[in-house]
Amino acid sequence: MNALNILSGGAAQGLVASLAPKFKAQTGLDIGGEFGAVGAMADKLRQGMPADIVILTSAIVAKLAQENWLVPASIADIGMVETAIAVRTGDPQVSVRDPAGLRAALLAADAIYVPDTKASTAGLHVAKVLQQLGITDEVTSRLKIFPNGATAMRHLAESDATRPIGCTQSTEIISTKGVTLSGSLPPGCDLATMYTAAVTIRAAAAPQAQCLIDLLTATDARKLRIEAGFLDARH
Repeated sequence: MNALNILSGGAAQGLVASLAPKFKAQTGLDIGGEFGAVGAMADKLRQGMPADIVILTSAIVAKLAQENWLVPASIADIGMVETAIAVRTGDPQVSVRDPAGLRAALLAADAIYVPDTKASTAGLHVAKVLQQLGITDEVTSRLKIFPNGATAMRHLAESDATRPIGCTQSTEIISTKGVTLSGSLPPGCDLATMYTAAVTIRAAAAPQAQCLIDLLTATDARKLRIEAGFLDARH
């Protein structure tokens, strides 16, 4: 075995990458597997894809635990992740204080880069917010939808649109070169999601998976978590 197999929401990819060298030093293993929309990652586990550890929303982890896919004693919260606004690096910041401001910002954009609106945490929320603001029909043709937030942000960075913006989880924005975290969604449209890790029942490397969870949640990793975009679990 050369790698720990992970199934994780894209929100945790940057944090996991920052801890990968320390994890390898302790276990001798690299970190493999997939990062993507949380719903899709949960379905991959259910369909039998080999995985030692999952990092998904707390709600999905709870559901998988009920379905006996996870080791209950291993479940641990990592931190909260906000859904936020992104712009290309160098473009004017988009800061919105209320729903009306967000509505105006979205209507002013000629391209809106978002993750999967049916399987990802941020994408589902974006669809809900567009409906809430009453602009779904007006902006549908401008939506640029990708399988996950990281992919959406990479395409935003390369966009040739005049006034593009993106909306996904802050961690995915922070970890993508060429885009800048522009601000949180305003009260009434905001979302902060708890991300939680757990060892899978069928883990081939359960001790190593627990080691990674310990690294992700350690007190001395707090600075890395904050830099990656995570808020404290009790925030």
